[in-house]
Amino acid sequence: MVTQQSVEEKLTQQLNPSHLEVKDESDGCGAKFRIVIVSEQFNDKPTIACHRLVQAALKDEMSSIHALTIKTFSPEKWAAQ
Repeated sequence: MVTQQSVEEKLTQQLNPSHLEVKDESDGCGAKFRIVIVSEQFNDKPTIACHRLVQAALKDEMSSIHALTIKTFSPEKWAAQ
């Protein structure tokens, strides 16, 4: 089972975010997550490329996750919102 903590750890290791929110929206079964992540690795990348970086970081978990909502921001875009 995928846990909120395991998702947070993987994303922190792989993408070194300055801000990270992970919410398990599946009542604890680990099948549905909402992620908001801010990372310098997203600078000058289109949204789809940023989402692919997140999915790649979670490649081992993706087979167990049914739904994943991802919002990615560069630090500049995060500060502007």
